[in-house]
Amino acid sequence: MSLIQSSLVSAPTLQIQHSRLVAMPGLCGNMPLDYASYQIEMGQFTQAIETLEQGRALLWSEMRGLRNSMDHLSRFNSPLATKLAAINQDLESLTMSVTPSGTIEISDGGSQVDDGMDPFGRLVVKQQELLEERDVLVSQIQELPGFGDFLKMPSFQTIRIAASHGPVIIINHSEWRSDILILVQDSPPSIILTTNDFYDRANKLRDRLVVARREGLYSERYGRALRSVLEGLYKLVGRPVIDRLCALGVPEQSRIWWCPTSVFCSLPLHAMGPIPSNDRVKRYFSDLYIPSYTPTLSALIESRKPTSQTSYHPSLLLVANPDASLPVIQSLNSRVPVATLCGKNATPAGVVEGLRHHGFAHFVCHGTLETGKPFDASFKLYEDERLTLLDIVRSRLPAAEFAFLAACHTAELTDESIADEGLHLTAAVQYCGFRSVVGTMWEMADIDGRELAENFYKSMFSVNGQGVPYHLRSARALRDATRKMRRKKGMTLERWVNFVHYGA
Repeated sequence: MSLIQSSLVSAPTLQIQHSRLVAMPGLCGNMPLDYASYQIEMGQFTQAIETLEQGRALLWSEMRGLRNSMDHLSRFNSPLATKLAAINQDLESLTMSVTPSGTIEISDGGSQVDDGMDPFGRLVVKQQELLEERDVLVSQIQELPGFGDFLKMPSFQTIRIAASHGPVIIINHSEWRSDILILVQDSPPSIILTTNDFYDRANKLRDRLVVARREGLYSERYGRALRSVLEGLYKLVGRPVIDRLCALGVPEQSRIWWCPTSVFCSLPLHAMGPIPSNDRVKRYFSDLYIPSYTPTLSALIESRKPTSQTSYHPSLLLVANPDASLPVIQSLNSRVPVATLCGKNATPAGVVEGLRHHGFAHFVCHGTLETGKPFDASFKLYEDERLTLLDIVRSRLPAAEFAFLAACHTAELTDESIADEGLHLTAAVQYCGFRSVVGTMWEMADIDGRELAENFYKSMFSVNGQGVPYHLRSARALRDATRKMRRKKGMTLERWVNFVHYGA
């Protein structure tokens, strides 16, 4: 793990760090999974979960570490907390800057002038200075009583609380051995052993889906391939997981979270099936359990942390290109105040500013991906202006609670990206503060936006959920809305399977 961390330390910006990781796929992509498989072989189940947590989503973990709350530290040593917060802010500004262009802005308003050093060199020098200052401060903080574990990698005892609201199902996909680990509250991890061909079968399922998707959303080949993939996933993962959840006493209709690795990051685990039954009704995994996804256990824990900004009377920001779903969202005014950014008002800066003041966000626009450039994934706004993934992660959104991204590709990884880094728009929106997010795994049919949104918010605001924070209602609301989609005449698999829930 230290080799991977070292490769990132010498790369000052997120874009350069990602390029480094892509250049070392064996080391960065496979090594944590392979090492975890060895630990499982040795019976070290909790250590394997720690390895998967520490060796994946490295860029998100790095950025999240720069935004750690200083409230607890401030109560014991305010000067140290203030210094560390300032250094973290400078590091974040540097890390999230674009490819070197000559000037590096930092939080004190100054800048690095042209001193004869090339832009990349200045970035590296500045980064090293900040990291050295930060290391000294962190060492001082760790010497304070009660702060010995400050900013250290979390132990299993810390990250196991991710399962406090329902099981978390981790799939480790390694060519040496693959396993399914179910993390439940107050019990040791439950391990499901897989067949010898599990690794290859999973690869084939992913490849089959990727190739078929090139045919387009409405192609017969796409539909046949997706049907075959869902059936294969049920046999490979769904059936043993359902059997084990039953054995563990997890009742049907419980919340569960998928924490996939490798190729499983691109497979629709939430919709595996159909599940064999005695009647003619087709049932899928989401009929038995209410599924969500999380890139890591830490991300799930973070999404549940209490905040003074959470409101039981939030407002909703609608970011839209005009379409049939617009009146549906605006009609929510009777339940929640709705502010609309549409047309020329929907600029990147205007959207980010609006997000700071609303607990809910609903995007109705086009989502785009750039091959090999995950930070350029974007929402298309007015006159082709784009709100990029990098724009989003730079934002701090204290009021954020729930976001619905009714756009194409929002939970899809770009080609030539690293699956276990989870760099997509849905993860970015979750990172910048939203506790729960609805996204899409691929291209979205425009005709689905209106009806899905109507049924989703009807469930979200139903009296049955009163007393439960809205972001905790969203997974069930999505499940219920997509079940209604399925019953619609002419509905195809790829349309309802597309929608996924991330977060709390």
